[in-house]
Amino acid sequence: MVEKFKQHFKRVFSNGPKAKIVLCSIVTSVLILTIYNMRTTVIVRIDNEEQRIVTYKGTVKGALQSNDITLGEKDKVSPQLEDRINDDDIISIKRAVPIEVYVDGETLEIQTAESNIEDMLEAENITLNEDDKLSISADTLITEDLKLKVTRVETKDIVETQALDYQTVVKNDDSMDKGMSKVVQEGTQGEKEVTVKVIYEDGVEVERKVVGEKITKEPTSKVVHQGTLSYVALSRGGDSKLYYKQALSVKASAYAGDGITATGTVPKRNPSGLSTIAVDPRVIPLGTKVYVEGYGYAVAEDTGGAIKNNKIDIFMNSTRECYQWGVRTVNLYVVAYPGQW
Repeated sequence: MVEKFKQHFKRVFSNGPKAKIVLCSIVTSVLILTIYNMRTTVIVRIDNEEQRIVTYKGTVKGALQSNDITLGEKDKVSPQLEDRINDDDIISIKRAVPIEVYVDGETLEIQTAESNIEDMLEAENITLNEDDKLSISADTLITEDLKLKVTRVETKDIVETQALDYQTVVKNDDSMDKGMSKVVQEGTQGEKEVTVKVIYEDGVEVERKVVGEKITKEPTSKVVHQGTLSYVALSRGGDSKLYYKQALSVKASAYAGDGITATGTVPKRNPSGLSTIAVDPRVIPLGTKVYVEGYGYAVAEDTGGAIKNNKIDIFMNSTRECYQWGVRTVNLYVVAYPGQW
């Protein structure tokens, strides 16, 4: 069958010039038809500007090359370069623009066609840690000559040992002269562990704050005894000292007679021992041992209706001695309160 077709074809197209003309016409028609069928019209959109191009290539890459449309290394094309094209397809090209990124101590000149900062960083393999900072928001759209700074933020927890100061405790000591002091226990410092959160930006410390404390050693207080025992010299040479707890200026009158004191004792005058005086118990408690200037040692054993506030009444053995004493303003020294002697 095939062989018969070949022989028929040769008989028809081998008979002179007329046959050759017919053959050329057929071939030309076929070529024209083939070329027409290969012709494709597409739309090229470059940064939102459109142009219509005609191509006889079957792929995106071929269409662009045949129309002298060049691509930069970072330009983005959609569809892919090797994809097939059809009439009225749209080829989108986004031209890369120059931007400047400062990161890790370097200034990078970058060409990018990404839409925003976040996509650009990913495309350029610039990774961000959780706390890193951007000088502009990650969703900022990319524009030509944009400048971006990436600040590396690092946080460290540092444990420091700090000293704890001891306290000084002062205690009154009535067995020591007033104005004197004695250290009875030395103080020692304690220690505490302080956890500090330190924040660094590009390796430079910008903030630190205490986030925890733990005492590892308690301090020991320093104890100081301070003398409270006051004294006066009973003689001009100062050989005889009178130690007292309180000094009062009182108005002293005198009384004599028989009877019983407010504390149930018999009043007495004993220049070389203890005599009796009447006091206001609100000022000088009954049973207090005192020294009255010009009178001597005495015990507050009695009270009186006229003895109020800083008034006292000293007991004398006779009325004559009372008149001799009269009323005087003298110093009274509390030697010991009830229960202290």
